[in-house]
Amino acid sequence: MIVTVTMNPSIDISYPLETLKIDTVNRTNQVSKTAGGKGLNVTRVIHDLGGDVLATGVLGGFHGAFIAEELKKVGIKQDFTPIKEESRDSIAILHEGNQTEILEAGPTVSAEEQTAFFEKFKELLQKATIVTISGSLAKGFPQNFYQKLVHAAAEQEVKVLADTSGESLRQILKGEQKPYLIKPNLEELEDLLGQKFSLEKLEEIQAALAQPLFEGIEWIVVSLGKAGAIAKHQDAFYRVTIPSIQVVNPVGSGDSTIAGFAYGLSQRMNTEELLKICMAAGMANAQEKKTGHVDPINVQQHFENIEVKKIEQ
Repeated sequence: MIVTVTMNPSIDISYPLETLKIDTVNRTNQVSKTAGGKGLNVTRVIHDLGGDVLATGVLGGFHGAFIAEELKKVGIKQDFTPIKEESRDSIAILHEGNQTEILEAGPTVSAEEQTAFFEKFKELLQKATIVTISGSLAKGFPQNFYQKLVHAAAEQEVKVLADTSGESLRQILKGEQKPYLIKPNLEELEDLLGQKFSLEKLEEIQAALAQPLFEGIEWIVVSLGKAGAIAKHQDAFYRVTIPSIQVVNPVGSGDSTIAGFAYGLSQRMNTEELLKICMAAGMANAQEKKTGHVDPINVQQHFENIEVKKIEQ
């Protein structure tokens, strides 16, 4: 079973407007409300692909109840830790070809609630083969909390796919136990290393990924947007090239990439197949209006058209 972790879920609210009028009333009858958060995007895509998945994390208040109900409606298994404070809203206003976002910071999770979640997480590890950790931590959590989850999973020999950034990622990399995979995009890698990279000089990215900081991580997949990806598996490097597609909504494509990899890993796919399925899932998500969804038929079509080449060193 794949367990997905979302430590700061939200209700994602989308308001499409022809024109956003400032300092007056705006009306719309096309409101969309979905269970959001990077980890829940991962969950839905694994579910769409037919994978055995369970969502966990923390949920609170009426918003938390809404999120749980939305997952239940589509038959997604879940085991969240309840918290006292209200889960957050993330608002997107779509107007004149732009997307203006208003993101709440979210709840503060108490020390007792953190302990309760960690105990539940250790129980879920008994049933899991793969864990995905995605996105930010809610307020209250120490910055090394994800490192703690990686360590607990390693003790049970459960593979962790980590998709976070900033200090949370730095703390994970400092840990004695390493995740099985990390998936920074180019901007996140630059932020992590304090170094700029160019798509014209991929050898510089290769050299960066060979640094001692990344030692012990089996897989590093650096997503390059429409340019595909560069990946490191053990000591080998791969260049992944993807075909051009008509993009409808790119939000959640990085989460879908993690979902595709987790699903492929659960199906015991080989190196080339794993790189194809993760990129195919990301592409298929970008073709959907709804964030964190894929059509398995599109995934399979993209899978056939993605090129993976081993980079000779």
